[in-house]
Amino acid sequence: MCLQCGTALGFVPEAQELISLLPAGDGTWNRADGGPGRFRNCANLQLARCNWLLAADDPEALCRSCRLTSVRPNDDEDAAIEAFADAEDAKRRLLAQLTDLGLSVIDRQQDPDAGLTFEFLSSRNRRVVTGHEGGVITLDLSESDDAHREFVRQQLGEPYRTVLGHLRHEIGHYFWPHIVERTSLLGEFRDLFGDERQSYEDAMSDHYGGDAPQGWSETYVSQYATMHPWEDWAETFAHYLHIQGGLHTADAFGITVGEPSRSAGESAWSASGPVSIGATVGRWLAVTVALNAMSRSIGQGDLYPFVLSPNVVRKLDFVHRAVESATVSSA
Repeated sequence: MCLQCGTALGFVPEAQELISLLPAGDGTWNRADGGPGRFRNCANLQLARCNWLLAADDPEALCRSCRLTSVRPNDDEDAAIEAFADAEDAKRRLLAQLTDLGLSVIDRQQDPDAGLTFEFLSSRNRRVVTGHEGGVITLDLSESDDAHREFVRQQLGEPYRTVLGHLRHEIGHYFWPHIVERTSLLGEFRDLFGDERQSYEDAMSDHYGGDAPQGWSETYVSQYATMHPWEDWAETFAHYLHIQGGLHTADAFGITVGEPSRSAGESAWSASGPVSIGATVGRWLAVTVALNAMSRSIGQGDLYPFVLSPNVVRKLDFVHRAVESATVSSA
């Protein structure tokens, strides 16, 4: 609801719109602005704090985001259920962004081969490994706990670790065969990211058994990306979503950045040569220079603790073109 006037609100995923609602008297809602359509809440309104709406005559009980979750904690697992709601919130943000970019996901119940599903499990009483395999994204709900996540982040030397970041990374694995492997972009992918046919098991053993490559930040967006071309792709894909999501929010709030941050953003990526994502990266770096300075001014660490080298910009550009190609071909 609106915290100022108390009007009920709901999100219409098909229209990518948050609307004001008036009760229709039968458990459904009308638009407060008098527009067309009648709606009802997702059945997970309380359990998952879900604010997505369905058409009043939709036979499904759950919205299309909640239907993608096939495994969740039991109702009596109070701590896990709270973490589950946090994870669902991040998933809705992810799916809304994918829709905004023109990328669609298929429900695995409808297509077991090409579809997607999410399993949200707590590692409190079992071993849970966050990851993706065959269209199944698994998330350890302990990642919703700030203390646990910060401990793991420091243990692994990561500058950034969030639930939304995990989901953006894993969805990159889901999209790789759809928008790269089965397209004409595969050869260019191997030139930029490496040959994904190399042993993943050996690469993982080498990554966790030794030190990070010297100067890795000149070529990779994160240390984890150095492990294998698949992880490099997923980390870069996730970072592309970070950038697009951050700029979308900045635009929505009318945030514009002037000097000196603007010039810093415009020049920082220029050594990479002309790339289609260049203007986007320039805007992003300008915004993050300003945000980091703002964060430091109140005694906090950098909000954006990353360096985008020319090589990383070229990889981001590849992701950008792969996404654009996928959206054009599906139009």
